[in-house]
Amino acid sequence: MDIKIAPSLLSADFAHLADEVKKVEEAGADWIHVDVMDGHFVPSLTIGPLVVEALNHVAEKPMDVHLMVESPENLLDAFAGAGAHALTVHVEACPHLHRVLSSIRDLGCKVGVALNPATPLSMIENVLDMVDLVLIMTVNPGFGGQKFISFGPQKVESAHNMIAERGLGVDIEVDGGINRSTVASVAAAGASILVAGTAVFGAADYCEAIKGLRRAATRVAR
Repeated sequence: MDIKIAPSLLSADFAHLADEVKKVEEAGADWIHVDVMDGHFVPSLTIGPLVVEALNHVAEKPMDVHLMVESPENLLDAFAGAGAHALTVHVEACPHLHRVLSSIRDLGCKVGVALNPATPLSMIENVLDMVDLVLIMTVNPGFGGQKFISFGPQKVESAHNMIAERGLGVDIEVDGGINRSTVASVAAAGASILVAGTAVFGAADYCEAIKGLRRAATRVAR
């Protein structure tokens, strides 16, 4: 399995975001994960499309935009126009999920659907063939640096089995509490895109941090 490491800008130095993007790309990042929070769907408020557009002029790696917002359908055009490679929306925020996922596809972005820790996989089984990735949250969204929720790997494995049974080429992304102690458990369960915030940006050596995560994941990946 091809393991992708996606450092989360939520844990980066916001005073030097462009430099942080360059540093993690040079250190081996595969994607740049952008956590967009609106202060409503989650308590925190982060960045909007203007910042993504500015960073897209600097970034050489794909911008993986994770919309933790209410009514994400109102922001799809703006983030796609800002240069998002992938747009991921939360099933909990989309009463018309089929329509929203179709809109992302029409915009030419990779299509992602995310689930909070307590949200069952049954919520996405009818749209699984519409997406490129399923994002399993292993913390409750809204803040960086949280403790990994222990039932995360079991949920990842269930998602992996559901995807395999249908013969789909859908990636599983995991976000929340990913570090060298937890990364192997989700990789062994079937995750291939690993979002890491504090584990990368909190490290003294970004290169060694990314290499360490990749080694630990690749060793056990399915």
